[in-house]
Order: sequence, then C-alpha cells, then structure tokens
Amino acid sequence: MNIATVLSATGFSRIKLFMALSRTAHGVLDMATPALGALLWLGGLPPLPVILVGFLTAFAGYTAVYALNDVVDYRVDKEKVQRCGLPEAGNDLDALCARHPLAQGLLSLRDGILWTVAWGMIALLGAYALNPVCALIFVLGCVAEAVYCLMLKVSYLRTAVSGAVKTAGGMAAVFAVTPDPSGPFLLFMFLWLFLWEIGGQNVPNDWADLQEDRDLQAETIPVRFGAELSALIILSSLAAAVLLSLGLYWATPAGLSSFYLLGALLTGIFFLIIPAYRLYTARTPRHASALFNRASCYPVTMLVVILLSSMI
Repeated sequence: MNIATVLSATGFSRIKLFMALSRTAHGVLDMATPALGALLWLGGLPPLPVILVGFLTAFAGYTAVYALNDVVDYRVDKEKVQRCGLPEAGNDLDALCARHPLAQGLLSLRDGILWTVAWGMIALLGAYALNPVCALIFVLGCVAEAVYCLMLKVSYLRTAVSGAVKTAGGMAAVFAVTPDPSGPFLLFMFLWLFLWEIGGQNVPNDWADLQEDRDLQAETIPVRFGAELSALIILSSLAAAVLLSLGLYWATPAGLSSFYLLGALLTGIFFLIIPAYRLYTARTPRHASALFNRASCYPVTMLVVILLSSMI
C-alpha cells in the first residue's frame, strides 16, 4: 500500500495508523502501572466508578503522551527517515503497526496534533474528576515529555526526564484513591518505576537506535558512554528496581501477603535481570530490543502479583 492510498484510507486501516502513532500496544501494557499504584495503596480494588473513570483516563493519557512524542519529534523523525531510512522493525513492540507514521507521511501532522489534543483533553477531564492533583500530574507529565523530546541533541540527561514521565501514571493513581498518601511510599514507588524505565525501557531503546542516533549526533547514554558503561547502567538500574520492589512490601499500607516477596523477586529476575545480563554480556542491539520488549511486560506481571498477594 503506497502513501497516497494510506492517506485516503478510511476505517480500520486508518485507525491502525493512529494506533501506531500512539503505540497502543505498549500503552495498554503501561496502563498496568496506574492500576498497580492504586492497588499498592489500597490493598484491593477501588470503587467501580473510580475503576471506570481511571481506566478511560489511563488509556487516554497514554494514548495522548505517546502521540505527543511523535508530534514534538516530527522534524527529527523525518530527518531520521530521510537520512537513515526505516530500520527493520523485527519484534519491536513500538513498531507493530507502523514506525513513526507522521514522519513517513502516512498521517499528516495536523491529524497527529488533533488526535493528541483530543485524547489529552479526555485524559485531563478524567484526571480532574478523580482528583485535581491527578490533572496537575498529567499536565506536568506532558510538559516533561515535550522537554524530553527537545533534549535529543542537547543532553543525555534527557533519560532522567523520561524516567520521571513514566512514574506519572502510577503516582497519579495513588492520588486518585487517597487525598493524602504517605511520602515514603510515594518515594519508594517513584524510584522503583523511575529505575525500571531507565534500565528496562529508555536506555535499551536508545541502544537499539544507536546507529541512527550517532548519524543525527543525538545525545543519548549509549552514544555518549558506549556499550560497556551503558550495559552497566542498565543492569545496575534494574537490580536496584528489583530491590525497591521488594522494599515496597514494607512501604505499602496495603498489607500484602508474603507471597508478594516471592512473586516480585521472580518477576524481576525473569523480566528484568536475565535479559539485562544477556545484554551486558552480548552487547548487541538485538539483545537491547529483547530487554525492552520483556521489560515492557513487567508492570502487567507485577499487577498480577499484587492482586494475588492482596487475596491470599
């Protein structure tokens, strides 16, 4: 299907392009993060109205923020496509439908902006209905995502901004179920999600795009520090994330059973430590993508662990 055909397409074909813009497959997995944040505080399911509004808000929020990334990065992504072409998607979770549909011209920039704003407004209204603090966190998360994109050629410290953005869903979910959460619990959860994002998502994803980023003179951790130090940052970040996940057993007021400790440890080893160690030893873009994909499933699996721990 050529570009002209795609641009004039209607129905499911066009919907798939918007799903690619928002990386919906990845966004749905990320929706487990706010769910586990709420469960870690409550130790059980919130009231049904909160679940329904929270589900819609989370879906809209992740849909908007992932699309915002491509909207802000439109010119950079277009330059990548023109200079480097499109790399093989392989098993890349973020390229299941299409990679950078705006930059390819499969969707217009106007379409991308309208899509982003529409879902962003739904997310903002839903977040405000849950708690005005949730709406503030969402707005700050969007601003941080835009800053992250604009720092591509400025500083590798953009990785820290990405880490903060990925904590927003979980932090907002806690405020959705309680007006006054404890500071130590929020700090534990923030650091846990922050380190998971850096070690399991951001740096491995940049590693997979290493050659493109070098050609663009981008500032990322793999470009700046090379394979050895990047692998060490990934492995140490994820090891710390697993330790923090165990510490949450004592930080959470949920009163989880001791099954949580075993489940969190095994989940962290399988989804984070094993693929991170393989990347540390092999140091190839293929192993970086494998870590990214497996680590993307970590929040969903941890959500199951928390649910079981609250029932046993």
